[in-house]
Amino acid sequence: MSSDKTGQLFSVDLMKEEDLPEILAIEAASFVTPWTRGMFQDELRLPHAQCLVIRARQAEKTQVAAYIIFWLVADEVHLHNIAVRGEFRRKGLASGLMNLMRDIAGQAGADRQTLEVRESNTGAINLYRRCGFVVKGKRPRYYDDTREDALVMWAEVRQNGHHE
Repeated sequence: MSSDKTGQLFSVDLMKEEDLPEILAIEAASFVTPWTRGMFQDELRLPHAQCLVIRARQAEKTQVAAYIIFWLVADEVHLHNIAVRGEFRRKGLASGLMNLMRDIAGQAGADRQTLEVRESNTGAINLYRRCGFVVKGKRPRYYDDTREDALVMWAEVRQNGHHE
């Protein structure tokens, strides 16, 4: 468990059904078309889905600060969802989760990571680039809600010849 300058303690944990009310609130505040409770429940039941949360604790209060969902399939890891609660943004939590995803992928023997991101989501694209992802393609009209294109990004799990 680590802490920041405010005395906030952060820990990584498995996502649980009881976390869903908080996660759904973060999801609704983060995305144009948020995932539903059923979508999260489906992910929690899939054996190849990794569903993790960062919990923030200060004094007696504990809350979900961020979460990530990714799939480990064959030699690839596919990011499905990542979000950070508003008051915890710009504190490195998303980068930490991306690094954790890469580390878990490496331990599982995966070679590559991939994701799709809205072309207009410059904040996420910048995060992914900082984590070693590069744009390798585009999926036209990928998002049903806005018909926006998705950028397809890839990264090697091993960067600079080793796991970081």
